[in-house]
Amino acid sequence: MSLIRGTGSAPEMKLRRLVHGMGFRYRLHVKELPGKPDLVFPSRRAVILMHGCFWHRHKGCKLARLPKSKLDFWNPKLEENRKRDLRNQRRLRDLGWRVLVVWECQMVDTDRVSDVAREFLQKQEGEE
Repeated sequence: MSLIRGTGSAPEMKLRRLVHGMGFRYRLHVKELPGKPDLVFPSRRAVILMHGCFWHRHKGCKLARLPKSKLDFWNPKLEENRKRDLRNQRRLRDLGWRVLVVWECQMVDTDRVSDVAREFLQKQEGEE
């Protein structure tokens, strides 16, 4: 499992290029924020989290299906990942940050992701 990359995955790089191409500038993996969000837009008080469907348990997604073996290992591990994500998102919102989660499976339709990200980033604080 040490070979699994936590940052710079293919979907994350695709999202970064997409957002950068729209003219938005961001910081990466800011350590001072809960969960080290993937893309941080300090002036907009907004973060975008790029979640892999398997590791972050995307509900109802075919990419999030469980392995057939070692369920006693995978079930608690993946459930803890999901709970940690929710905890971090709550902490970010409590600190006044707006949060957008983009799932790995959504990156097949980049036009839609582009629209959602643009709308999210152009909103002002308190508009949600």
